[in-house]
Order: sequence, then C-alpha cells, then structure tokens
Amino acid sequence: MIRLRKIEPADLPFLYRWENDADAWSDGSNHNPLSQKDLRDYIQASTGDIYKDGQLRLVIECSLSEDDTQTTTIGCVDLFDLDPRNARASVGIYIAPDYRDRGWGSMALDELARYAFGFLHLRTLYAVVSQTNKPSCAIFQKSQYISSGQLTQWTLEGDAILFIRNNENRI
Repeated sequence: MIRLRKIEPADLPFLYRWENDADAWSDGSNHNPLSQKDLRDYIQASTGDIYKDGQLRLVIECSLSEDDTQTTTIGCVDLFDLDPRNARASVGIYIAPDYRDRGWGSMALDELARYAFGFLHLRTLYAVVSQTNKPSCAIFQKSQYISSGQLTQWTLEGDAILFIRNNENRI
C-alpha cells in the first residue's frame, strides 16, 4: 500500500540524496547538485497548491506492515508545467533504488492520477521519457499511459517517448 503526501521539512535528507543522484539526472531536468539550503528554501516556499506554485511534489510512502503502522519514504511524484487553461500537467516520478521493481512506482502514478483527475480536475497527464529508460517506460505503460509519439533527439541520450494519460483512461 502506498500513500502520497505533501512534502515536509523532515524530508530534506531524502530529497538531498535523491536530487543529487547524478545517475538520475539524465532522466530529469536537473543537471547540477542542489544544496540543502536550496531544498530547504524550496520546501518553505512551496504552498502545496499546484495552482499557486505551478508545480506540486508529493512524497511517496509505502506501508511495511499490514496494519499500516510502519511506513517508509520511497520516492516522490511531481506534477509540473501546469497548464490550467487546457487542464493538463507533466508528470515525473523518482523511486529510490532500494525500492524499485516492486510495483510501487505504478501504484504511485495511479494514485497521482486519481488525485489529478478527481480533485484537481485535470484532463490530461503527460510524461516525456528517454527511450533508453526502459523501467520508466514500463511504469508509465502499466499505469495506463499511452505512447503518443517519439520525440527525435529530445535528450542527450537520443529519442524520447511522449506518454499521455487522459481522464477517460479510468483506473
């Protein structure tokens, strides 16, 4: 079982480790190390309201016990590049290496879709994923995103795939 929640100051150590994981930089928009001050300022400035901030980062927690009394932080999901007029936003996901290949990534994307479509009233979510990032491609496909096109030479690694999930693609 997973839960998405607003980012908190106590998440700083996780964010610091994840944002400075150079292996993940090629799959995102970050291209330089971030200081703890940078991340602390981001957390303090974030209202948690995507319509005010233009983006929303949610922490992914998973349950380690059947009664949900023990949880651990395993990653985060982002909604960014919000386009309120067209009711769409881009999606990003990061799962810590120790927690990958357990299905939690697709569960987090499904929970994010429920929130984005049901509460935020967005119509479309999309992700641009490097074609070489097979695990991320698989997670988006498993979460009912449809491959909608190839973006030629979109990243330093080469081509990328545009994945789209519309509100009609029900969970």
